[in-house]
Amino acid sequence: MTNLSNQHVMLKDSRRLGYAEYGDLQGEPLFYCHGFPASRLEARVIDGPARKHGWHIIAVDRPGYGLSDFKPKRRILDWPDDVAELAHILNISSFSLLGMSGGGPYALACAWKIPSCLRGVSIVNSLGPVYQSWAVHEMKWPARLGFGLAKRASRLLPFIYGGIVARALYWFPRLTRSLLTISAPEADSQALKRPDMERFHLGSIQEAFRNGPKGALLDFKLYAHPWGFQLKDISLNIQLWQGEADATVPPSHARYLAKTLPAAQVHYLPNEGHFSVFVNYISNILENLKETRKKPIRQ
Repeated sequence: MTNLSNQHVMLKDSRRLGYAEYGDLQGEPLFYCHGFPASRLEARVIDGPARKHGWHIIAVDRPGYGLSDFKPKRRILDWPDDVAELAHILNISSFSLLGMSGGGPYALACAWKIPSCLRGVSIVNSLGPVYQSWAVHEMKWPARLGFGLAKRASRLLPFIYGGIVARALYWFPRLTRSLLTISAPEADSQALKRPDMERFHLGSIQEAFRNGPKGALLDFKLYAHPWGFQLKDISLNIQLWQGEADATVPPSHARYLAKTLPAAQVHYLPNEGHFSVFVNYISNILENLKETRKKPIRQ
């Protein structure tokens, strides 16, 4: 019997791409772009709601994370090609996208590059353009340090976040969560105390470092430099969800995206944090995506 959480395909360039399937396997396909640092296992937390709303979740490890081979010199704009190739292998002609946090820029890259494949796009607490100083200034010190180094001295990143630090983050994923939840609001504290949420979240972080920190280190660098496309050129309707009490990705990032994207609808959630949104509003997010998606194109 196939373990649906640990699957992979071989891409045409001979790279392995790992993915997991959750929700209703006969439902409508929804590709999931995981956060940072995280993995395909992050999507386990929405397995139940996805079944309820008829979504077939395909959660994919970015290169260098989990089961996916590292790809040197990759760009954010390479990601849509991987997603489209996986969809073709799985015989999926059109699908929706759900991006979480650091998966937001990757979901937006798909909206820019492969819009004809997409029926709908929702992004939750998305990272904004941290290559611009204002976007980093409002973040907590670990993010300011990491993105600052990634932008100005990326060669130093492996010395700070690699080696023994990366091994510690793998063996003790609560360290990573502690860095991500500095000054976390009460909503996040309560959400992460849930046994299922804690287990899924810590498992996802640990899996992210399965083969070392190279995937996360490259993501740091890619986020901190221009993403290779203009937000103003994205014509698809993008659904943005933002916790107004988010201490990890400030609401100013969502405001910027809402202002810059030509067609975006933003849902601000009072008193919700970075992680609590998925616990308290995932059914709303999935239902909204069903309502706002495009009709399938007839062949």
